[in-house]
Amino acid sequence: MDVFPYRVELDHFSGPLDLLLYLVRRTELDIRRLPIAKITEQFQEFLSVLEILDLGLVGDFVVMASTLVEIKSRMVLPNAQEDASDDAPIDASGDPRSELIQQLLEYRKFKEAAAALEARAEEWQERYPRLAGDRPQGGKDPAADRIKEVELWDLVSALSRVLRRKDVEEEGRIRYDETPISVYVEQIGTRVRQEQEVAFSTLFDQETTRSKIIGLFLAVLELLRHHGFRAEQQTPFGEILIRPPLEASGSGSDSRGAP
Repeated sequence: MDVFPYRVELDHFSGPLDLLLYLVRRTELDIRRLPIAKITEQFQEFLSVLEILDLGLVGDFVVMASTLVEIKSRMVLPNAQEDASDDAPIDASGDPRSELIQQLLEYRKFKEAAAALEARAEEWQERYPRLAGDRPQGGKDPAADRIKEVELWDLVSALSRVLRRKDVEEEGRIRYDETPISVYVEQIGTRVRQEQEVAFSTLFDQETTRSKIIGLFLAVLELLRHHGFRAEQQTPFGEILIRPPLEASGSGSDSRGAP
């Protein structure tokens, strides 16, 4: 039977560099001024959530967390250079952050190039649309792009805020929820189709069982990944809105207005 714990495989968990780049963007600072202390704290917070989710990808993140702690320790040594503070730009090979910053710069360049190629491909498709019957059968699964409007790390960050609520049970007193994930997928999917727009945080209202919260979160990922549902934010780091598949939006509003 499909019960919690439940393992989800997601291509969008690209690795620790992807998370680091997300955290750097969130600080709104230049990568060359990598705020190592703040980033280390935030990275470890995300790591704790990934460990709870048990996505089978924690190993590389643990290594990166250790690297961040080591860099942070080297930067606070008494004999560290004065310009090696969190806000100092990288300008010397002696900066403990230099190698990591270089990796981040290269990774960002790679992501920007990939995004530019994708945008050009979409523009080409709009200019020269193919007939439906002329499209190749193979290729990339369209579901792989479902978590696009909102980054997956935004969802993990929102989950972290839910888990930090005072009423959520502590790790030492965990009760296990054996409800199949498919049940939550059906429940959440039905609600979103009916309401047309559901705030992510409201899916966990009054829920205090940690394993059930995780189960609900995994159900949301399942809806986004395989069922065409959409996750969007109107403001950066604001409330995440879950919306139904585009083809279901019109039918949902029509059914609500029917006598």
